[in-house]
Order: sequence, then structure tokens, then C-alpha cells
Amino acid sequence: MTTTNPAGPAPVNLRNPAQLLAALPYLIGFRPEKSVVVLGHRAPEGNRLGLVLRGDLPRREDRARQARALAPRFARRAHTGVTLVIVGGRRRSGGPPPHAGFVRELTDALGEFGLPVLHAMWTAGITAGAPWACYADADCGGELPDPRATVTAAVATEGGLVVFDSRDELAALLAPRSPEALARRAERLARQSSLPWPEATCVADAAAVIRAAFDRQRRGEEPPTDEEAVLLASALTITEIRDGCLAMAVPPGGPAAREAERLWLTLVRELPAPERAEPATLLGYTAFMRGDGTFAGMALENALEAAPGHVLAGLLTTVLRSGFPPEQLLGLALAADPAGVAGFGLAPPDIGAERAG
Repeated sequence: MTTTNPAGPAPVNLRNPAQLLAALPYLIGFRPEKSVVVLGHRAPEGNRLGLVLRGDLPRREDRARQARALAPRFARRAHTGVTLVIVGGRRRSGGPPPHAGFVRELTDALGEFGLPVLHAMWTAGITAGAPWACYADADCGGELPDPRATVTAAVATEGGLVVFDSRDELAALLAPRSPEALARRAERLARQSSLPWPEATCVADAAAVIRAAFDRQRRGEEPPTDEEAVLLASALTITEIRDGCLAMAVPPGGPAAREAERLWLTLVRELPAPERAEPATLLGYTAFMRGDGTFAGMALENALEAAPGHVLAGLLTTVLRSGFPPEQLLGLALAADPAGVAGFGLAPPDIGAERAG
């Protein structure tokens, strides 16, 4: 399993090993365990964070395969080198950090693409006081500071970023609220032979349904009723509406985008398959645009589980796994709304100006 993060907004000091290790939960959204984390150094100076990949630590027989899978993804972007981090395992007294063989495999694989390993580190876990060490320097090491007391943590917390104790805890955000409600809604949707609005006013009526959902969210109302959920599922099947929802991801991390992301998350939990694929894809795109590749990947996995042939979810998954930066997909949002329904009453006034430029 691999999770991907483009360069996010949280600052991190790539030259301070202990601070970098303590910042990892804020870079990938959860506290990694039994993991390999590869952090790219962006060109030209190499002192800025680039692509970040996390994978489960492989079995011995899978080391070379995983190393060959990770390395090419850093070659597709302008990196000057990488930092490797191994999380987990016990260090024998007087011996090297564990998983040194896997670090050598990764170093060789990255070297084939001209990417040097600038630093390779190990830590038992991302907790205050956990031991850490370097693979190339026996005198390099110590104990981790409290991850909550780092500059990265302070900036992330101020920006509203929530860090989870595990990947499973983060993934639980996408779990259905009520399986019974999903079953009822699936039955109603299966009986529905056409969209519930006249053809002449279909897009406008569907946009009104989305707008009403935002209004309910702002008022802090309960989750949607069965009728509301079915109407929302129907609305998101309309291409103009889905594209207008994509456009709400711009500007990334802005008030409208954050509000939209909350609604897409709610609908992922409230809609059955295959209709769930639409809000899950919107959630993945919006999260990716604000730099949260980990959560974006989870949302897109959810979409493809609900509808394995979903074209947009599949394309976005390919882009995410290829390591493309979010800004390369900005045009998708800006060009996604030819009907002019984006925002549903929420879009900030400068989006039109950005689009015109």
C-alpha cells in the first residue's frame, strides 16, 4: 500500500533530521507505523519539499520490487535528491538501524534515475522520546521531540489540519454512517427510471438541490433524509452539475472549497454504490488540489470500489500515483463549468477573474 502527498502547505526543515521525523504525521495526515517514507527535495536549491510517498515496509523478498516501484515516481518531477525514512523495527544494541538492506535497495533504484539519497534515517516510531538514527553516520541520532511541539505542527494546527493516529483512523472518515439508510436509498434509486426533473429545467433544478444541501450544512442540520439523498445522488449524475462541483475546488483550500469538501465527505457516507462514486471523486479531486494526496487517494479508492469503471476517478488515480503536482490539474477545475453553475451560490467573486486569465 502506498500513499502519496504532493508538496503540502506545512513547512518542514529538510536539514534538521529530528524535526523532519517529528513532522511526518503532518505531511501525510496520520502517524506512520511500519512504513517507508520517501521525501523529494525540489529543484533547483533542493531545500524545499517535493513529492512525498509512504509505503508499508515490505517483506524481505519484496524489497527490490517495491524499491523499483517507488523510484520512477520521483524521476517524473524536478527533484535534486531524496530523503529516506524508515519507521518501525527494533535496533540491536551496537548494531545498525533495522531494514538497512531495504535502504540499500532504494538507494540503488533511485540512483538509476540519477537521484541521490541525501539522507537516510530510521526511527522506532513518531512519538516524543522515540529513538532515531542515521544509516550513514553512527554518531547521528538521538530522541525525537514531541511532534505536537514542532513548527510544522503549529502551522498545520493553525490551518485547521487534523492529524490521525493511524491510516485506518483516517480511512474511517469515509465509512457509511448507516448501512440501513444506504440499503433503503439503493432500493429507491434502483426503482428510479429517469431523473426526477423536467428536461427543460433539469440542470437548474439539480443545481437548486445542491444549493439546498449547502444551506442545510451551514445551518448544522442532521444528515440528509432518504428523499434528499436520492435527489443529491441524481443531481450528481448530471455532467454539468458534476463539472460545476469540480470547479468549486478552486481556489484550493479556500472557503468555498472547504465547504464543498465537507459536503462531498458527507455524501460519501450517505450514498450507496454506485452513486457514491460521484461525491467520492469530487472529494478526491478537492483534497488533491489542496495538497492532501493521502486523503485524496483514499477517496478515489472509495470511488472505484463503488463504480470500478468510473472514468474520472480512474484518471485522477493515475495522475496521483504518477506524482503530478496539484497545480497541473488546476485547468481541470477552471475549464469544468461551461454552463456557469459553479459555486451554487458559494463561489468567491475572484474565481471568474482567475478563469478569465
